[in-house]
Amino acid sequence: MFRLLKRWLPAKDEISMSKTIARQALEMLRREYSGKPFLESNVHDDPVEQFSVWFDEAVEKVKTDPNAMILATASKNGKPSSRTVLLKGFDKNGFVFYTNYDSRKGKQIQENPNVSITFYWPELMRQIHIEGRAEKIPEEKSDAYFAKRPKSSKLSARASSQSEKISSREELEEKLREMEKRSEAGGIPRPPNWGGFCVKPNRIEFWQGRLNRLHDRICYEKLNDSWGIYRLSP
Repeated sequence: MFRLLKRWLPAKDEISMSKTIARQALEMLRREYSGKPFLESNVHDDPVEQFSVWFDEAVEKVKTDPNAMILATASKNGKPSSRTVLLKGFDKNGFVFYTNYDSRKGKQIQENPNVSITFYWPELMRQIHIEGRAEKIPEEKSDAYFAKRPKSSKLSARASSQSEKISSREELEEKLREMEKRSEAGGIPRPPNWGGFCVKPNRIEFWQGRLNRLHDRICYEKLNDSWGIYRLSP
């Protein structure tokens, strides 16, 4: 039908109709989820161990950025914001990422440490949602990680006043050139306002896509020093 109309419509009307059809098609965009069962009988007692199993599979099977996660923060007044960051480490204490402490997310975390992080791996039909409190990691750990970064990443961290307004791309590149000149005389130390946060979890939900939208949702919730495990309806 649309191909027939294209012959008679002016170009601008053709574009408008194409957009309309595309937006209407949003309601029909869907796929069936056919992931393998995720049952209470085969989950770990420790959610970090369970995360490790799923994360290892993601590293093996997800082609791009398996460690990408959506970090949601909120201001002290409760205004939320979210963005994608990269997981750079995890253990029984929590999940670590690095940023500029003076960025929007950095300031919000210091005002309100309650955050969430979400991993979504469509290839595996899996999602992990983690809620907890973010805390700065020790400076020596931030120093050690910063020392391992490529030179270009170190220079960018020093050149960028993350989340601050700038006049142009040229201004940013000029700052980078200045940092490159300074680095020729010595090393590139970690900026004091740059480092890691560790998200210490108190709730972790594992979502496995299943047929007919009857997904598996297994949730761990911190109860004092132990974890309670229960299933959620999809």
